[in-house]
Amino acid sequence: MRLNTATVCLLVGVSVALGVTAGWWVGHPHGAGMGMAQTGAMNEPKALYWYDPMFPQQKFDKPGKSPFMDMQLVAQYADDKGGTAALNIDPSLTQNLGVRLATVSRGMLATRVDASGVLALNERDVAVIQARTPGFVERVYNLAPGDVLKANAALADVLVPEWAAAQEEFLALKRTGDAGLLAAARQRLRLTGMPEALITQVERSGKVQPNLTITSPLGGVLQELNIRQGMTLALGETVARVNGLDSVWLAVALPEAQAGAVLVGQTVEARLPALPGTVLKGTVSAILPQTRDDSRTLQVRVQLPNPDLQLRPGLTAQVSLERSVPQSVLWVPSEAVIRTGQQALVMVAQEGGHFQPVEVQTGQENDGQTAILHGLQEGQQVVSSGQFLLDSEASLKGLVVTPLDLGAPTGEQP
Repeated sequence: MRLNTATVCLLVGVSVALGVTAGWWVGHPHGAGMGMAQTGAMNEPKALYWYDPMFPQQKFDKPGKSPFMDMQLVAQYADDKGGTAALNIDPSLTQNLGVRLATVSRGMLATRVDASGVLALNERDVAVIQARTPGFVERVYNLAPGDVLKANAALADVLVPEWAAAQEEFLALKRTGDAGLLAAARQRLRLTGMPEALITQVERSGKVQPNLTITSPLGGVLQELNIRQGMTLALGETVARVNGLDSVWLAVALPEAQAGAVLVGQTVEARLPALPGTVLKGTVSAILPQTRDDSRTLQVRVQLPNPDLQLRPGLTAQVSLERSVPQSVLWVPSEAVIRTGQQALVMVAQEGGHFQPVEVQTGQENDGQTAILHGLQEGQQVVSSGQFLLDSEASLKGLVVTPLDLGAPTGEQP
């Protein structure tokens, strides 16, 4: 059968239309799929590293199976705000976890530091009384350790036999009128340990005085009395020990975090329960070089005047130390600081329920607040409750702690 020209043209047109339609049907969906795949690849967040949740400290640069456990590595993605990994928690869960936030604030360092102390004797005001010559104790006055003495109070009477011959010779030379020999004899009496007052008494009275009354050179408390009636004294033997009471020491236990708050010569106010309403003023006389191992406190010595002898060793006192210059520092609640033994961390709260562990340098603590010297900025939010739970979660996920930047101080060292 022969086809006319019109029929042939119609068949060719239909074939072309079908080919175009088939090409569009095959090619168009494929091209759309490629575009969606490219868009998805562009929007996919970039992983910082991969890790095994059971060993978060070990990081891998590509996905795969964990060499430690038979499980796939987990990707850790960068936070969309700055490229530092952060812990993301649904804001609706923070209340259930007990998470509370506090604002990093700037304030003045406390001008007063409060501590406690105990009164003690002034160990610089001590007299040790020794026998300057051999003798025999003939009398001991009615005294015992703990008694309060006045200056020049008598302690004991001692017989010194060798003084008798030396004094007889001295008086004989005095009768001769030879000034040179008399001066030599007087010097000999001094070398035997005879007090100058007793030599003058012998010279004026012309009588031998072989007895010596031992007295206390200062007023204070009798700490030791080592002689009894009938004893024989040897040269250099300790007779008594007396501690003065004109001033006393106040031993203050200062927490080591407050070590930078005290200086020698600093003014101190002390209040004693035994003297209600009385405020005593003294000065820091010494800062001992070693802290106490049991309490980790710094030992500060304050000297207080004691004109009325009301201050007695063993009494307790509340002490206030005044700072010389107030300082401005950043403060966070002390409970917000996580101390690992090697560093101090805080959990910084960011927008969208993100939390980032940040290393900080801490200063002194005062009234439940800790000074931050480096690592934070004023106005930031830190976690003050529930931070240990967040820190544990961050450790499990292998989050990197923001390192401490010492180049830009955020507060002043107290």
